[in-house]
Amino acid sequence: MKLMNCSLRTIALTTLAWNLGTPAMAQTDAAAQPMAAQVALPAGTIAVVNGVSIPATQIDEALQASHQPDTPQVRQALRAQLIARELFRQRAEKQGYDTKPEVLQAMSAAKVNAETQLFLKDSIKPEAVTDAQVKARYDEIVAALGKEEYKPRIISVADEATANAVLAQLKVGVAFDALARQYSVAPSKAAGGEMSWLSFRTPVEEGKTQGLPFPVAQAITQLPVGAVTPAAITVAQGNGALYVIVKLDAKRPTQVPPFDQAKDTIRQQLQALAVQKASAQFVAGQLRDATIQQ
Repeated sequence: MKLMNCSLRTIALTTLAWNLGTPAMAQTDAAAQPMAAQVALPAGTIAVVNGVSIPATQIDEALQASHQPDTPQVRQALRAQLIARELFRQRAEKQGYDTKPEVLQAMSAAKVNAETQLFLKDSIKPEAVTDAQVKARYDEIVAALGKEEYKPRIISVADEATANAVLAQLKVGVAFDALARQYSVAPSKAAGGEMSWLSFRTPVEEGKTQGLPFPVAQAITQLPVGAVTPAAITVAQGNGALYVIVKLDAKRPTQVPPFDQAKDTIRQQLQALAVQKASAQFVAGQLRDATIQQ
């Protein structure tokens, strides 16, 4: 059944690439193409397919996109796939597929996307993050930490009835992580509700909860290790509410990483925020200067 779910393009590329890259097939083809291995390729070229050169840069791009290790075997497999793709492209254009509406539409969409991305890259100029800003942010984070840090799990559901059903199953011994994967709507669902280590100054103060709702952060600091909140915590969400069940997996003295260990991560976070700010300002300016009818 897995084969039936693959696209025809993937099957064809994989099959032809396998044939092109298999040593046994290469030996079989040697008699039919005795000069193939002896022809010197142009500089910066990995192959020539019916007179069309495939530049070596395409292998580097394919390797980066594949997230595979850079090994001779992987490069050989990617070379075979690129050869197969070029061969299919030539056959498709020969039969007029390059003028089909679906292809023209895809080409237009790719052009719009490429030119838009390049325009934004050249136009959005975020402010540089200084060493002083990184150190100030580090000091701010450290100052907000409490003496202890907590490793919680949460199950967040959209209605009280589901929350009560989850609590009932917890009471009869169903694993918290299994119920989180089944019922939770929180981002931590796939991890069984597991969250990263958190630390708050106690007593917990509104607005100093590392982004968690105040009653959830408060519950985390009050639970014994291994315990679960006896009832769901109601948290306002838009025009409705979420019902959150919390379990505390572990607790330990707060471990503060030294500045030299944390500074690169903090710099990346500040740079991301600078890009967001510059992007918002740029978009606002573009909208302000445009005439838009809806």
